Amino acid sequence: MVADSQSMSTHASEVAKGDRFTFGENWTRFLSVLDDNRILEAENSLKEKLEVTSLAGKTFLDIGSGSGLFSLAARRLGARVFSFDFDPKSVACAVELRRRYFPGDADWTIEEGSALDADYLRSLASFDVVYSWGVLHHTGQMWKGLANAALPVATGGQLFIAIYNDTGTQSQRWMWIKRTYNRLPNILKSPFALLAIAPDETKAMLRAFAKLSPSTYFRSWRQYDKNNRGMSRWHDIIDWVGGYPYEVATPEQIFDFYRKQGFRLTNLRCGRVGLGCNEFVFRKDS
Repeated sequence: MVADSQSMSTHASEVAKGDRFTFGENWTRFLSVLDDNRILEAENSLKEKLEVTSLAGKTFLDIGSGSGLFSLAARRLGARVFSFDFDPKSVACAVELRRRYFPGDADWTIEEGSALDADYLRSLASFDVVYSWGVLHHTGQMWKGLANAALPVATGGQLFIAIYNDTGTQSQRWMWIKRTYNRLPNILKSPFALLAIAPDETKAMLRAFAKLSPSTYFRSWRQYDKNNRGMSRWHDIIDWVGGYPYEVATPEQIFDFYRKQGFRLTNLRCGRVGLGCNEFVFRKDS
């Protein structure tokens, strides 16, 4: 089952109007720097947050699979994986990673689909782990996406999500930046991204120099993947500056939302994330 032509045309139309970032294009470029160390960091991220050493015998649903990295990590940990994404180029990324690492694998299914399509989510099997990291706040209807993500979680299963933190007026300012980025001509997007992150990067560099340790700043770029799930700093910057639609929530809002649906919080990361993502792992008790 794949997305219908209406879904594909909706994606293309939103991109053309500047209402959606081309996540798949950014992830396609990321695959050129993907290596075994990054994959291992992604695996470690899953093991740490899900509190497991293996996913053997488990089923894993990746909602908004993006680069396909975490679908790959889950598959390498032994899970039977189902990946889907709204962006056709993101779907192609997952297909490419399956070709590279698990060619012809019947235990890794990849489709095009939307997290906002409740009927699509209901048509899927129940899964032991449902994973959607940094995705649902980019759907344009975050709370609908959050509700739909709960649908395929098996009783006793885990739901692992990450949602941008609500920092009030700061979040509102970044919504303007993101919308502006997507409405610029392509030739201006990278310079605009550099301009947007310059204040924070300058502060980080000055702090390192003030501590007489300038290498600390440059090492933060070189070793970014080790503390950030195997990701690439530059590709994450482009994803951050361009990531639109954009919505946010407080940790309390997410906790209350899923508690009312019979989910129990088992793992949480929400301190000192600033504008970044709060991470939640819930277990479905009933």
